[in-house]
Amino acid sequence: MNEYTSFAWVYDQFMDNIPYEEWRDYFMGLLKEDGIEEGIILELGCGTGSFTTLLAEAGYEMIGVDLSEEMLGIAMDKQMEKGTDILYLHQDMRELDLYGTVRAVVSVCDTMNYLLEEEDLRKVFSLVNNYLDPGGLFIFDLNTIYKYEKVLGNCLIGENREESSFLWENVYNQENRINEYNLTIYEKVQGGDLYERMEEVHYQRAYTIQEIVHLLEEAGMKFLHCYGEGTKEEPCATCERMYIIAREQGKERRQNG
Repeated sequence: MNEYTSFAWVYDQFMDNIPYEEWRDYFMGLLKEDGIEEGIILELGCGTGSFTTLLAEAGYEMIGVDLSEEMLGIAMDKQMEKGTDILYLHQDMRELDLYGTVRAVVSVCDTMNYLLEEEDLRKVFSLVNNYLDPGGLFIFDLNTIYKYEKVLGNCLIGENREESSFLWENVYNQENRINEYNLTIYEKVQGGDLYERMEEVHYQRAYTIQEIVHLLEEAGMKFLHCYGEGTKEEPCATCERMYIIAREQGKERRQNG
């Protein structure tokens, strides 16, 4: 999981179509329905901090965790610019280490799909359960199998802009449900007409909802809902993204026992 090194520097430029504000409103609606209107929220896979910043500006005390030093560097630059007070931690979410518990954990933009082994996903779910307040919420999204098979898989995406360009080749293996992203980035060298070429390879795995529920339960969490993108209904056959809501279990029993 060493992605987002070279790509970090152009990530926000090429991802300017991501609906972060819509995601903020959707996640905040789910949090407030559960009575979580303030307090500490942890974002796993926070990247350049775009979503983290929106939740911080909405009044939550935010912690952002990411594996990429480059992405976190950009997040810190945003913090200086916007004057937010976010704690950013350079950690592998499979080895999450916090000083205390949080009211909720959130994760967006298919971060969990980067975990290719069920054991890694189970480990993250267990750590989330450990660091949540009693009864706290875990809300995250996943790209669906449909998206990999019918939208992304085995297609080439390209975009050309004045300062940089990229080619994004997808190869999806239906047998193991792993999608390979081959990224080629051309970044204009400052002060000239030459371009620097950078390459990265990313891997993501598609999971069924049944697998996710099983892993959550094995990790000690209580599965609550699976919603289609932007809805409070079950995902349809052509949904490209699904949202999972789970609850912490165990702490209240330990405290009472």
